Amino acid sequence: MNVQQLKEELIAYSKEIGIQKIGFASTDTFETLKQRLVVQQSLKFQSGFEKGSIDERTTPTQLMPKAQSIISIALAYPSRMKDAPKSKKSDRRGIFARASWGKDYHDVLREKLNLLGEFLQEKMDGVAYKAMVDTGELSDRAVAERAGVGFVGKNCALITEEYGSWVYLGELVTNLPFEPDEPIEEGCGDCNICVDACPTGALVQGGQLNAQRCIAYQSITKSFLPDEFRTKLGNRLYGCDTCQLVCPKNKGMDFHLHPEMEPDPELAKPKLVPLLTISNREFKERFGYMAGSWRGKKPIQRNTIVALAHYKDETAVDTLADLMVNDPRTVIRGTAAWAIGKIGREDAHEMIGQAKEHEEDEDVLYEMEKGLEFLSQHI
Repeated sequence: MNVQQLKEELIAYSKEIGIQKIGFASTDTFETLKQRLVVQQSLKFQSGFEKGSIDERTTPTQLMPKAQSIISIALAYPSRMKDAPKSKKSDRRGIFARASWGKDYHDVLREKLNLLGEFLQEKMDGVAYKAMVDTGELSDRAVAERAGVGFVGKNCALITEEYGSWVYLGELVTNLPFEPDEPIEEGCGDCNICVDACPTGALVQGGQLNAQRCIAYQSITKSFLPDEFRTKLGNRLYGCDTCQLVCPKNKGMDFHLHPEMEPDPELAKPKLVPLLTISNREFKERFGYMAGSWRGKKPIQRNTIVALAHYKDETAVDTLADLMVNDPRTVIRGTAAWAIGKIGREDAHEMIGQAKEHEEDEDVLYEMEKGLEFLSQHI
């Protein structure tokens, strides 16, 4: 069997196993991306979660010396939740970004990629491959763009004609010399809506992201959330969809093609107060299969506290007061104190004052002062 025939058979097989889009790219160095990453690094725009050196992230043959082509795949995921519960007064809810709805997409895509790899190995001897999804060295978006799956928009998302940017991406580096597909030249044109809509100005300009300012990044940090981002977080518990929600290319795009990607409304949009006291075990049992759980419960709980402050939910104050006094984690104690002051219930001043007498951590004491400052402004 020649490689062109194998390519056609692989495309047909990809449809059989539920892959929406597949494209093929060369293993040439990603020169444009390399230059962009050098600039990003010099400006300190990186998140710190990137894997590998710039050379490893832009030179496929450094990852597989005999690599001759890259197979890019895209799976469409839902953008709208069926039967979404309403966030009501005294029963407020948070929200996980759409990329965390349903089963962890890393697992879903790896399964599809391994099926493709096994298919190739059954059809031809000596096939080697390396599967990557998000956490690998290569940029999923850069590979997909080169493979003609879509184009990278000003919001730094890969935008497809058929599914908008609501797609998960993964790739298979292989030693087979597949003929590369043509990249798509369509772009965003004069549209700048996503750049203007970004809550924190993280989209410095079209196609350039300051990851340090991105709400999606800030939502997964484990330290105190900087004050400027607390007012921007809203009820987000994990991730941020703003730059995708406002994109005209996503208008009317909502696909429910994979049962495992369907969200459980009570998990994707959970009640906030119960999250404050959830145990590690219960968190893993309930949320462990979702992509948004990978950093553990601490960032989720911190964000929950900020969301309750955003709503000024007085029904949460007693639970927050218990956390402020008894939680062993300084970030949770301090953020709870800040939130109690922000919410401003009548007994808040006394609560924070009493807790302050027994608190020894300087960071927590600083947050308590912020809470008291809010209360002094309310008088």
